[in-house]
Amino acid sequence: AVICSGVLLMLLGFLKMGRLADFFPASTIQGMLAAIGIGILAKQFHIMIGHNNEAGNIMTLILHMPSGLYSLWESDGSSVVAAAIVGVISLMIMAFYGKIRSKWVHLIPAPMWILLLSIGFHYFCSFLALPYPIKKELLIPIPDNVLASLAYPDFGMALSQKFIFAVFAITLIAGIESLLSIKAVDRLDPANRHSNVNKDLKALGLATVISGFLGGLNVVTVIARSSVNVNTGATNRSANFFHALFLLAFVLLFQEQLRKIPLSALAAILVYTGYKLATPALVKRIAGVGKEQILIFFSTVLATLLTNLITGIAVGILVTFIIHVLVNKSVLLFITHLFKPNILMFREADGGNYFISVKHFCSFLNFYKLKNKLDAIRETEEVVLDFSMCSFVDHTVLEGLENYRQIFDLKGGHMELIGLDKHETDSVHPFAIRKIIPFRALKPIEWYFTKRQEDLKATAADFGWKYIPNKQSQTTFLREFVFFSSKEISYCYNQLEDVKNKVSVFDVEFTEGEFIAKEVIKSTVMYLPLPSSIPVFTLDKEGLLALLYNLSGFEEVEVPNHPDFSKRFRLSGEDPEGISEVFSDELVLFLESHPYYHVESNGNALLILKKERLLSVKEVKRMIYFGQQLKKILLQSEYAQ
Repeated sequence: AVICSGVLLMLLGFLKMGRLADFFPASTIQGMLAAIGIGILAKQFHIMIGHNNEAGNIMTLILHMPSGLYSLWESDGSSVVAAAIVGVISLMIMAFYGKIRSKWVHLIPAPMWILLLSIGFHYFCSFLALPYPIKKELLIPIPDNVLASLAYPDFGMALSQKFIFAVFAITLIAGIESLLSIKAVDRLDPANRHSNVNKDLKALGLATVISGFLGGLNVVTVIARSSVNVNTGATNRSANFFHALFLLAFVLLFQEQLRKIPLSALAAILVYTGYKLATPALVKRIAGVGKEQILIFFSTVLATLLTNLITGIAVGILVTFIIHVLVNKSVLLFITHLFKPNILMFREADGGNYFISVKHFCSFLNFYKLKNKLDAIRETEEVVLDFSMCSFVDHTVLEGLENYRQIFDLKGGHMELIGLDKHETDSVHPFAIRKIIPFRALKPIEWYFTKRQEDLKATAADFGWKYIPNKQSQTTFLREFVFFSSKEISYCYNQLEDVKNKVSVFDVEFTEGEFIAKEVIKSTVMYLPLPSSIPVFTLDKEGLLALLYNLSGFEEVEVPNHPDFSKRFRLSGEDPEGISEVFSDELVLFLESHPYYHVESNGNALLILKKERLLSVKEVKRMIYFGQQLKKILLQSEYAQ
């Protein structure tokens, strides 16, 4: 059954079923980790204090902890007390190892110090001819002939109903547990790397087949050993390889020495590992994200402790989904859009950025769609993620995107989230769930500041400008520009204002078209009042908005001596002669050497627009620089003089 289970796991890997790991909410995974940590601690605590025969489920073992400690005082056997002392000392080594500043001590990991000291103590007693205080049954049991103890597979029940059921049951449990553990290990990784889950499933399947032929059980990914690896500084697959190599070498070559190690010493290592998976600091950190995350976390922990891992995860997923439905007051949002495409990705022609727009909702249920798009982009690229059309974004998505952002930054790329400025949250934590609501329903907007808004505020401070995040309904000045003359402007927000020069950069929401064709657009624009008048003109890409400006009475203007410029851009206006005076050689060279911007003059002010979408903070900074330089050159022209 184990061998056939391994074959099925390999098949799942080849069928790329590892994507199932993406369907687990972040707080549910944290709850699973904490429950596993509590389970490890509960089981190993009794062994650490010398009680190897304590039995029962996890809750029973937890409840018996005080009586286990009390029984040490009434114990007549010095062997149990000695084992408990070794266990407590070992636990103290694990706890205080990180506080020791000696580089010589840190050359050897804390668990290895425990093993060396345990074996050394045995030899110390032998050297002084003293009886070893710990009985044999409290030491590591290793058979005299390891190879003779191997069992070999028996296919006598193959194809029977009982056999087939066992194969599928083992595969289901091992597969789901491994997927959960792989995703959990990714969360423990300080470098925020992502495992190739399908590749891991193939490896686990192959290892399970080999293990089955040698009489072993399923090979699965487990948190205990992985977290020990992380806590001791392991960074790559060599940790697992050498772990297996050393185990094999020690079992075959150092059997006698291993038999001298008390089980309580090894149990102390696992007790500390279990504690690290379920520290009070973890609960405090999750509570900081939001009250609903604490409910998800504890639901998963309790369900796992009272039943099993699979049931605990199922309860966590169900509780998460119910909370999301209650937060949005709609189950239809998820049911109607779950299987619909909600991700649009394309590479922008000017600048080469990748732009990704997310619609409807983005949660643990459909995060894999967004991850597939991000995984297809090299980490050296620039990515803008727009959630302005997304009604709901959950904690799992925001936390996962932060991991992607860090990876992009490390590899020289950049990823920025935009469009979350109108989403409500009950927490200041950057990973708190966000639900879009009307601006009029927002409480003080500072409560909901996104990272983009914090960065815009910092950008305004860097320029010595003022940042106004609130909605501004006064937008009549925009109607003086042809671009907005036929559009219905809703409001402006996220305004960066140079109070002295009246220059401002802001987000604006407007609509185009009517009835079915009506479309809501959010964009970032720059407004620059001029101290002296210049001709009315518009500069756009060739033919992009030609019809709109022709209807406004604008005629195309050819810039003398610059045929390439006239091919790339369409310059139009009401006063061709005056426009030609404004567009000096210096201005043309400036425009040709910078990325494209739509520029429009109403005679007394400039309007600059990059794209019909919100800009990232990086793009806002570029726009401000472009606008300031453009204004400076325009005012130096002969016409302005």
